[in-house]
Amino acid sequence: MANEDRQLDVRTEVPARRHDLIFSTYAALRLGEAFVLVNDHDPKPLYYQFAAEHAGQFSWDYLEAGPSTWRVRIGRPVASD
Repeated sequence: MANEDRQLDVRTEVPARRHDLIFSTYAALRLGEAFVLVNDHDPKPLYYQFAAEHAGQFSWDYLEAGPSTWRVRIGRPVASD
């Protein structure tokens, strides 16, 4: 039986702290692991930051897309080579 992904709910965090929490959570993942980000707005700017800093090293899957809650599964996939 697979473990559920950890949830990181940043809705109560001050905006200035959110990206640090998200990136430290991502950095702690082992290959093949993921977490679910819970946010109060579409984290599209965060996606672009991941794409710039971790190109090809992350997965991003919307599980819920608003209007008041967004849930995105962010993972560290196992390399395919």
